[in-house]
Amino acid sequence: MTPTASQKTAGRRPRTAAAQPGATDQAIDRLVEVLARSGRARPDPDGLRALVAGIAATPRGLDHAWMDLVVVPPRPPEVVEALIAARAALAPPPLDLGGAADGARLKAVRGLLDGLGVSGFVVPRADAHQGEFVAANAERLAWLTGFTGSAGVAVVLQSRAALFVDGRYTLQAAAEVDTSHWEIVSITRTPVSDWLERTLRHGERIGFDAWLHTIAETDRITAACQRVGARFVPVPANPIDTLWTDRPSAPLGPVVPHPETYAGRSSADKRGEIRDHLREKGCAATVITDPAAVAWLLNIRGADVPYSPLALSYAILHDDGRVRLFMDSRKLTPAARAHLGADVTVRAPGGLGPALDALGNGERRVLLSRAGCPQWIRARLTAAGAAVTLGTDPIALPRARKTPAEVDGARAAHQRDGAALCRFLCWLDREGPRATQTEMSAAEHLRALRAEGALYRGPSFETISGAGPNGAIVHYRVTPATDRRIEPDMLYLVDSGAQYRDGTTDVTRTVAIGTPTAEQIRRFTRVLQGHIALATVRFPAETTGTHLDALTRLALWQDGVDFAHGAGHGVGSHLGVHEGPQRISRRPSDVALEPGMILSNEPGYYKTGAFGIRIENLVVVTPIEAPDGAEVPLFGFETLTLAPIDRRLIDPALLTPGERHWLDAYHARVLAEIGPLLDAEAGAWLEAATRPLAPSDGPAGA
Repeated sequence: MTPTASQKTAGRRPRTAAAQPGATDQAIDRLVEVLARSGRARPDPDGLRALVAGIAATPRGLDHAWMDLVVVPPRPPEVVEALIAARAALAPPPLDLGGAADGARLKAVRGLLDGLGVSGFVVPRADAHQGEFVAANAERLAWLTGFTGSAGVAVVLQSRAALFVDGRYTLQAAAEVDTSHWEIVSITRTPVSDWLERTLRHGERIGFDAWLHTIAETDRITAACQRVGARFVPVPANPIDTLWTDRPSAPLGPVVPHPETYAGRSSADKRGEIRDHLREKGCAATVITDPAAVAWLLNIRGADVPYSPLALSYAILHDDGRVRLFMDSRKLTPAARAHLGADVTVRAPGGLGPALDALGNGERRVLLSRAGCPQWIRARLTAAGAAVTLGTDPIALPRARKTPAEVDGARAAHQRDGAALCRFLCWLDREGPRATQTEMSAAEHLRALRAEGALYRGPSFETISGAGPNGAIVHYRVTPATDRRIEPDMLYLVDSGAQYRDGTTDVTRTVAIGTPTAEQIRRFTRVLQGHIALATVRFPAETTGTHLDALTRLALWQDGVDFAHGAGHGVGSHLGVHEGPQRISRRPSDVALEPGMILSNEPGYYKTGAFGIRIENLVVVTPIEAPDGAEVPLFGFETLTLAPIDRRLIDPALLTPGERHWLDAYHARVLAEIGPLLDAEAGAWLEAATRPLAPSDGPAGA
């Protein structure tokens, strides 16, 4: 569909100086000449430009692996310099939200609806893989609305427009979105399907992009529409893609092998397990749409999206263990090509449709994930004649059960991570009372300290650095406009993590800057009691996180307060910092906690406009020795995270002897394992920060 002139204007943003056509031409021409002078074959300039543009659309890496996609080593300094310059010249500018703020983009989308034969359109914050972190070219919700959170849905009708967010993003959405154009709706209280059922009229057609909605979402909204005589229909072209005229290129991050020393299992062994599962289900194949599942299955890692080492791709695993991988082959480093082996065939992404047709033509039975697979794939298979079996992702549970090598890697990663965090907390104790730092400078200092550690690959998510009232925003993201100075007397909450080649970390500490109030001390101590209750629980097989969630809240409930998020999420092994299917949450779950599963333990308390508190460690499920007379095997949690908990915010009089013992033992372990990794100043600070509690009536720091 061709946009009108006004619609083109709505999608346009100013080019940065680096992105001017002349600058890019010069950078590519120079790279061509430098490569030719180095004795390489002269590349096609247009192909080289496209390749570098895709590389430039990825997050910046820490090494030069991306250069392998252009030219293999050895690379003279002149070649390296030209490569870096070309990538910088083709880097897309930050997403311009001006057209969203003034409503121009909303108006432009409405202008295309009639041509699509629909009266409305649904825009989820999702890509075609349903990932938490998406590439720059998939930020459609932000482009349209201005909302930059990691979860949300927009519904555009001709007379109304609504943005649906959960409790994490209520304050953020109100700050980022023009409420004269958009209604902000709590998706927890009013799901999109319910809102549509109440709003639509008989005969209306609501459009959607079938790549961006899962099978489960599609079925839920379809049923709601049908109840009022409306229809939920796929459209041939996403109107945002039509209007977004300077949309970034699809990312081309380098794909590298993930060594078996870190994974603990070969790809062939993993493929054999899933192959056996398919045979048990009577299925000829499964379509894998989650890049994290592809990464786990094939023991590869990529660099296409921020914070998670993923290569955007699809795969079909057949019941003989063979895999067809649908990925832009330009992303494969020479090492990755050799690693994949003969049983993995690489095809261009455009080959997925014909491959699905072939499964349908043979009337094969294909397993799809109801909760994760795009509706487009089910529709294509069904139209071709395949028998579709809907179920859970067959890779999710095996991936969640970490191997001994992965657990050992997590322990090692958390030691290095703990050393960086302790150096940061020592620095913060010195600088915080001086009011020399802000939320942004503190987050950057912590990132730099982590980057000095071995095997570091970058942050595992955008650091939540919240001073004072900003700490009460659960998923706060600091910007230059919101950057607050850290100063007495306030609480400072920092939730951060890192990707290491051997593990993924996620830790939250809340720190008193200056003198905390009695209210802050009591709330913090109650949160700590909930944290300890989960850290020390013993539970039998078949226990789910839903069964344990209340433990983290009991102490807070005694004071008549609570927190609105889950108490724990799964964590990957050099993969996603949020990984299912395990979780600790009020939301019902039928997934039992099993040995090897890594989760967070993160109760909190948030007083809007005042302060936030969260204490988060990662833990791994482990078998424990059962007491005499036990009739069932028992599991417990081993704490992986190693960093002190602020004693100044603890009232020992509220703690039981068992709770004090846990905290003292944890601090002794932190000192023993992290102390030797620190310099003299940080080591002395850690020794003081981990000294045993005195069972007095006053706060621990008094």
